[in-house]
Amino acid sequence: MAACRKWFVIGIVFGMETALAAEYRRLCESPQTRQPLAYLRLRRAIRTVVEHRDIEPGQALPSERDLSQALGLSRVTVRKAIAGLVEEGLLTQRHGAGTFVAERIVKPMSRLTSFTEDLRARGLNPRSEFFERGIGEVTPEEAMAMNLSPGAAVVRLHRVRYAGDEPLAIERSVVPASVLPDPMLVRDSLYEALERRNCRPRRALQRLRAVSLGAQHARLLHVATGSAGLSIERRSFLDDGRVVEFTSSWYRGDIYDFVAELHTD
Repeated sequence: MAACRKWFVIGIVFGMETALAAEYRRLCESPQTRQPLAYLRLRRAIRTVVEHRDIEPGQALPSERDLSQALGLSRVTVRKAIAGLVEEGLLTQRHGAGTFVAERIVKPMSRLTSFTEDLRARGLNPRSEFFERGIGEVTPEEAMAMNLSPGAAVVRLHRVRYAGDEPLAIERSVVPASVLPDPMLVRDSLYEALERRNCRPRRALQRLRAVSLGAQHARLLHVATGSAGLSIERRSFLDDGRVVEFTSSWYRGDIYDFVAELHTD
């Protein structure tokens, strides 16, 4: 039995190396996708095989030495490629055990990315179930948060965000109608809709706090009432300082980690 398990594990590792090596060679040979720096090519190759589920969440990557030998790269290059993906939250490192594809969704707070982008980068299938997708008059709270005049028109989006069939978060988003005139332009990703209108946010302010999920939120997220959650309020801005998004979200605490990198200066 132990011998069978050993060969099974070897087969998995070999399969990972084969898929990764094939993708790395493709990136090296394609003039459209070729990166001048090897560590960036390797980083992209690892991200692609994770997205395609050639490596499953929770599985270990081949060691730095094995990747170095299989791809003809220095261990320094391999280490640099992996370090960037650890910082993004796609990979995690366990001391003495190796590097693994993250099972929990790790969201770095240093990068302004959308829910859809975060899940696609982990090989997951993002989708939304809308409860509200319409236009209305701004409320006093929204007007204050977004620097809008009373009576201004806004688009409101209220939805549950899923990875496949698993609910992960509830979102209530408000966007000025002057920026997004039709709520039906948002098929799944708000940021993709804004980008198509050249209005993608460039920076954001977020406030996080730990909460116990109430009965309604818990029911929508398929967890028990009182389960741990994260409440997040985000205001996103355009380059000219206009507020383009005001979103309140409630995330499941058993799946999401938000990570911030801190510096002394």
